[in-house]
Amino acid sequence: MNYPDSVRFLYALGNEIKTAKLGLERITRLLEALDNPHLKTPFVHVAGTNGKGSTCAMIEAALRHSGRRTGLFTSPHLAEPTERIRINGVPVSAERFTAAFDRVHAAVEDLISVNEIEMHTTYFETVTAMAMLIFSEEAVDIVVLEVGLGGRLDATNVVLPELCVITPVDFDHESFLGRSLQEIAGEKAGILKAGVPAVFSRQRLEAAAVLDLRAAQLSIPVARTMGWEIVELELNERGSRFRLSGGRDLRITCPLAGEHQVENAATAAVALTRLGVSDRDIEQGIALAHWPGRLERVSGRPEIMVDGAHNPAGARALAAYLDRFYKSRRVRLIYGAMRDKAIDEIAGILFPLAAQVIVTAPQQARALAPEAILEIADHADLRVAPDLSQALAMVRADATPEDAIFITGSLFLVAEARALLLV
Repeated sequence: MNYPDSVRFLYALGNEIKTAKLGLERITRLLEALDNPHLKTPFVHVAGTNGKGSTCAMIEAALRHSGRRTGLFTSPHLAEPTERIRINGVPVSAERFTAAFDRVHAAVEDLISVNEIEMHTTYFETVTAMAMLIFSEEAVDIVVLEVGLGGRLDATNVVLPELCVITPVDFDHESFLGRSLQEIAGEKAGILKAGVPAVFSRQRLEAAAVLDLRAAQLSIPVARTMGWEIVELELNERGSRFRLSGGRDLRITCPLAGEHQVENAATAAVALTRLGVSDRDIEQGIALAHWPGRLERVSGRPEIMVDGAHNPAGARALAAYLDRFYKSRRVRLIYGAMRDKAIDEIAGILFPLAAQVIVTAPQQARALAPEAILEIADHADLRVAPDLSQALAMVRADATPEDAIFITGSLFLVAEARALLLV
């Protein structure tokens, strides 16, 4: 197949969340058929609800700065599926992506033909296997591997990593992971393995108890960011600076905006100390990290920011950012979401902070119709636009150069915004 054909086939497998089939049987058998490429590469395995992607980005940037040849696997992508698989910070080429797809797809078809698996691997399983192949072929020194959904039964949980990292656990994907924080934390704790040290971000008490119990059962050493002190903290609209004091004294410059990124940067730094990275490479590497689509400025006058606040924890982080840096400015919010999200809770967090809210829908089959949001949420100036282009036209019609426009909710909407505005 060519690249467009491979992408179309992957999309035809169905949305990776809606059609998720948690379990390791298919991916394990597929990787065995591919000569177990996942057993030939060192990994850092990262789970969590929010912050795991940005934490992965910071860990990878510092490992790369230290001279290691790195792999990075994250999801979802914003523009192209190739973004999910990176070598030394660069997405793989369309040709490399397609070649890996062809090998994986052929192996899947062979397994189906001899009844070793009952159906084609899912979108996420297929891309995970492709990543494992590419990382093995590239002979990378280490891969930073982000969990897709949960942890225990996620397709990435076939690896035996050098380090496990768990970022803050919160509510999301409850229909898959459980309705309580303890159940969700139990799924995240499923990546922990005997003999593999771990790093835990600061956690809510219910989640911390579950993670700590599982670590004790496995008798693994755990480094907790709560054991490190964050001092001399300086926050601005574009990032933060602080001193992280624990077993070492690190001066961290985090280029990712939002107070919540302080904890993510601290988690990345602690993880890097456990990987033997020098203070200099930790400090300079994290300062070079890039993670688009999260509190990212994409236009000025009026200022337009995009942020994938797709669950309540993400909405709280965005609300804290607005309260700290945009309280004196008129904020106009463009919001769109998928049908499986906690719209009422998210709207209750974000909508009161905006002078105007325009609800719209990403160009996705699972998008929630904006009219449905009207039935859930309330606001003094709440409007509807059928798509993002019209939402932008509506908000720009009466926005002043001093106003701030935030496009948020689904990452699909964020991706559309970046494609429209970053030209």
